[in-house]
Amino acid sequence: MLRKPAVAGTFYPDNPEKLKETIHDCFTDDAGVGFVPELKHFNGNDYPISVMVPHAGYQYSGAIASHSYCQIVQNGFPEVFIILSPNHTGFGSEISVFNKGQWSTPLGTVDVDCEFADSIIEFSDIAESEFSAHISEHSIEVQLPFLQYFSSDFKIVPITMGSQNFSASTDLANAIFEAGDKLNKSYCVISSTDLSHFNNQEKANKVDGFVLEDIGEMNEFKLFEEVVQYNITMCGYGPVMATISLSKRRNMNSCDILAYATSGDVTGDFSSVVGYASGVFK
Repeated sequence: MLRKPAVAGTFYPDNPEKLKETIHDCFTDDAGVGFVPELKHFNGNDYPISVMVPHAGYQYSGAIASHSYCQIVQNGFPEVFIILSPNHTGFGSEISVFNKGQWSTPLGTVDVDCEFADSIIEFSDIAESEFSAHISEHSIEVQLPFLQYFSSDFKIVPITMGSQNFSASTDLANAIFEAGDKLNKSYCVISSTDLSHFNNQEKANKVDGFVLEDIGEMNEFKLFEEVVQYNITMCGYGPVMATISLSKRRNMNSCDILAYATSGDVTGDFSSVVGYASGVFK
């Protein structure tokens, strides 16, 4: 199955050369890392990091995303990127795994690692092969051109979470760990999430500060509690919880929050903003 682009031309340019220019500008932007990193070579099975990355249109969150992608590029690419996202469309199941075929963007096609995807389904009590959740979902698609800008030599496992409760996140973390252990492949988890939505700038900074502190402390329990307690409209807390849980099982016990901003910092409208952050688990 070929998954065609759903948001090319809206979230990012559909012209390949313009898209490359835009990604370059995300890295060199004042809110970005300030340079375009060179891809290092990674050799081994124990990839040392996972990341948290925003997923809005590149004009809003691309510069913040560049901080996480810089970390990946400077460590070199693993064999597989497991990309976890929330489900914005409502289609599909509790955990929908796109377990065969390719994904297409203006920069080319990326193969799904069918073996890794099927192993995750095997070890999970919840995850299943399911494609409808992915057809119009933007939060995995927008990550791919950032990777393709540097290399075409990688595979992906796209997973979208219709259920973001604690049990689903824990189940998914365990399944990824067991699948990775079984297959002995190098992999990096990309946790796709934006932070709070449609608060004013002051409130966004406050509630985003709560969740970023929890993530920085590698405390998925408190993250879930505070999202519920304060009704924080962070769209991908499930993927982040799963990434924290999995990272600790892989002896990655710390997280650095690399960058934070809101849409208001880009548009100048601070009355209703969305928060974005990048982080690296290591």
